[in-house]
Amino acid sequence: MNFRRIFLVKCLLLLFPSVKCSVTNPIYMPVNESALLSITATGNIYEATWLRDKVKLLQIKDNKVRYYVNKEQCRCKIFPNGTLQIEQVVKEDSGEYKVIVYQKDGKLKAEENTMFIVQEPVPQPVLSAECRNKTVKCEVKQKTKNEIFIIELTNDKNKQVVNGTNVELPVQRSGTFRCVVKNQVSKKMTEKVIKCSGQLDFHLILSIAGGVIFFVIFVTLLIYCIKKKAERPEDVDEEQMMQARKVDSEIVSRELPQPPCNPTPKQLRVQQWPQPQPKVQQQALPPRPRPRTQQRTPNHPRERP
Repeated sequence: MNFRRIFLVKCLLLLFPSVKCSVTNPIYMPVNESALLSITATGNIYEATWLRDKVKLLQIKDNKVRYYVNKEQCRCKIFPNGTLQIEQVVKEDSGEYKVIVYQKDGKLKAEENTMFIVQEPVPQPVLSAECRNKTVKCEVKQKTKNEIFIIELTNDKNKQVVNGTNVELPVQRSGTFRCVVKNQVSKKMTEKVIKCSGQLDFHLILSIAGGVIFFVIFVTLLIYCIKKKAERPEDVDEEQMMQARKVDSEIVSRELPQPPCNPTPKQLRVQQWPQPQPKVQQQALPPRPRPRTQQRTPNHPRERP
């Protein structure tokens, strides 16, 4: 919707030289307010008829009012001078209003068109900074249907104005940013100090310091592990060689010499000779008990017959 649109009135000047034509700029009104649409034609009004988007609303003729629509739904009334009043306007009341004025003799006196626009108050703008992208953004989050705002974002000598719902401004250094959102019936402002020009806050400094410390510890552990892994094969080889040598020496000390495949007679005699057995120190046994002497039965002389 173009707010600067001007509606021209078609006048039949050639046929009606006395008809007064007017060019009226749009009229803006906030919701829930009462609006008055007046007639620029001067003098007494005998008959005046109001239309909205080519639909008749009401008429006054000889001080008598006639409604063409429901009075409660219209929320409108007309005064004797032809002025139209609309109470507690809503966005649906927006439209092109037209009034036609006749004189008592029936001649057309005036025909005027008015563009009436009802707007809601603008919401509070929100300022936010994206230091990584070095931009400051102002936006309107509570956007209504078919509503366009004028947003103005300023910082020192920088200024950006757009028709829409958001605007961005590059930030070169810290400073105070001011965002103004407005339409034809209301205006709101938000101001905020933005710090993005290399001035790191305390939390960011702690985060960077913690990241550096973690990185140093990680690199140190990585170098230590690589060094240990490189030294480990030599230690394993030396340990294995020592164990192999120990096993070989034990096997050599336990094994007996093998006889040759074709022994000589002398070697056979030597091999047949019994090897001396190691002397085993016998443990002294306790003396055996001596057997008791049995008493011999006396031999009685045999009696002769």
